[in-house]
Amino acid sequence: MTETEHTKPELKAAEQAGYAESREVGEQAREKEWTRPSFGKQLFLGDYRLELVHPVPALPAEDARRGEEFVRALRRYLEAHVDPALIERTAQIPDEVVKGLAELGAFGITIERQYGGLGLPYLYYCRSLMLVSSYSPALATLLSAHQSIGVPQPLKLFGTEEQKREFLPRCARGEISAFLLTEPDVGSDPARLHTTAVRDGDEYVLDGVKLWTTNGVVADLLVVMARTGKKISAFVVEADSPGITVQRRNAFMGLRGIENGVTEFRQVRVPAGNLIGKEGQGLKIALTTLNTGRLSLPATCAGTIKWALKIAREWGNERIQWGRKVGRHEAVATKIAFIAATAYALEAVMELTARLADDRSNDIRIEAALAKLYGSEMSYRALDELVQMRGGRGYETAESLAARGERGVPAEQMLRDSRINRIFEGSSEIMHLMITREAVDAHLSAAGELINPDASRGERAEALRRASAFYARWLPSLVAGTGNLPTSYAAFGPLAGHLRFVERTSRKLARSTFYGMSRWQGRLEHKQSFLGRIVDIGAELFAMTATCVKAVEDAKDLGRRPFELADTFCHQARKRVDGLFEQLWDNSDSQDVRLAGYVLDGRYTFVEEGVLDPSIDGPWIGTPDGGEDVRRKIH
Repeated sequence: MTETEHTKPELKAAEQAGYAESREVGEQAREKEWTRPSFGKQLFLGDYRLELVHPVPALPAEDARRGEEFVRALRRYLEAHVDPALIERTAQIPDEVVKGLAELGAFGITIERQYGGLGLPYLYYCRSLMLVSSYSPALATLLSAHQSIGVPQPLKLFGTEEQKREFLPRCARGEISAFLLTEPDVGSDPARLHTTAVRDGDEYVLDGVKLWTTNGVVADLLVVMARTGKKISAFVVEADSPGITVQRRNAFMGLRGIENGVTEFRQVRVPAGNLIGKEGQGLKIALTTLNTGRLSLPATCAGTIKWALKIAREWGNERIQWGRKVGRHEAVATKIAFIAATAYALEAVMELTARLADDRSNDIRIEAALAKLYGSEMSYRALDELVQMRGGRGYETAESLAARGERGVPAEQMLRDSRINRIFEGSSEIMHLMITREAVDAHLSAAGELINPDASRGERAEALRRASAFYARWLPSLVAGTGNLPTSYAAFGPLAGHLRFVERTSRKLARSTFYGMSRWQGRLEHKQSFLGRIVDIGAELFAMTATCVKAVEDAKDLGRRPFELADTFCHQARKRVDGLFEQLWDNSDSQDVRLAGYVLDGRYTFVEEGVLDPSIDGPWIGTPDGGEDVRRKIH
């Protein structure tokens, strides 16, 4: 027996133990109670509750007035003082731009007025980011990382009054904050977190290394996740504390102006009063913060795709090929239609989710996650189509285009910049798993031990009785609904048929989830491709709903035009939904997993022959080896 064969059972046991620990940590941090209604949760259960999102909650008139005023002022400032080409060329946001935005109040958009912020609704925070991202995605990242996941949001939700009075005015004035969770060996698996915080009298002592600290190179304040014993806690840390070193500023495929680095903590002393919440609440704070913090991603995605539509329209009219405007050729026209319809839909998803967040009567954890997932995937697809539509000019940099006398359209830059949105604040794969866990919560509550491979016989018997009662009530409700009535949703006019489709499909989706649980039971959580398609169907249904709701509202001022966009989008979405349902049961998932295992075992290394690897030598995962502190101070 070889050494590799001998260690395989031990490795498998270690993997299972590690997976169980990670799952337990995640479950402990997850918000388990549903104290408020959730449109997204009911959608996945086949209960289409349109009244939860229509009519959309209205904002107070004064809040709307102040919000519109700020967005106009922000637009004027960007046009007069920000050169996005300079940020891209120098890979740095000028200090004077940061200071000017601070004076405008852009670092405290949602911070309450009593703490020095603007106190604007999330809707206008999102519209502000939509505007900024269309002009300079790196600048939008600076603002969103500071406010969505940096110090303001965790303190707003979990901070003491003393902490709010001490730190929020500083954040509102423009002292930049950053969020530090990821480590060189820890991404979406917090159970492996290595950074520690040890209590020493009235202080904690932090030691560890944090990776990909967006804003970390220029930050004044940090939110740091660290292990306190066996649990994870969150702290506000002064960035200039002794023992903190920014080891390097990272460089990326896109977003070249962001200040993202590697930060090391060596015996960093933090006052005990800087603990956010209680010990052990760190992951809960992070996850709860992201329920609304994730709204910044669909906002930036909406901004870039709306910009893409503008460029697609202009180029479609400008470029002549074979005697016709290129946009009039069907091959290009279909791309323009996709970009236009999707741009309208992504703005609808962003606006609906933001207004639900402002209203606070709904639990939006699923809606915010769907908005992030759907926005990041669809906007990237649209930008890729824009690059394709512009051909060589799409692939050429804006600087090169301008240097030879053409309009410097940064299509390739926008594509590069948007790629990270599918990874930021939870990759698409992680979002699929997270949404699935929330969407099947009712099933797990009813039949959790039944599908738990580690449950005892007695636990499984009790779960069977509980599940039988739940499904006896639930399954009959999936047979028919308002979507079967030809006159339902009449208030939506020409879009009523699409909402009937959504209602019928939500029930079909719920039945499919049940069939999957019945078929795979405890193995369902490992059927990630199946679950991913379930989530993607739900995302399309949510987007269709948001788009129809927005179209009815917009039609009051814009006539038929919003209906035309919404109708086209819904037809496109229905085709995608049909394909996803077909792939639920007719796919190559099992074969793909088996083949991937063979690849990892080295069975097909002959396929890799005949190439050279340009990678720079070094370990796959490393830690900083010391060196000069490279942080940059703006203030």
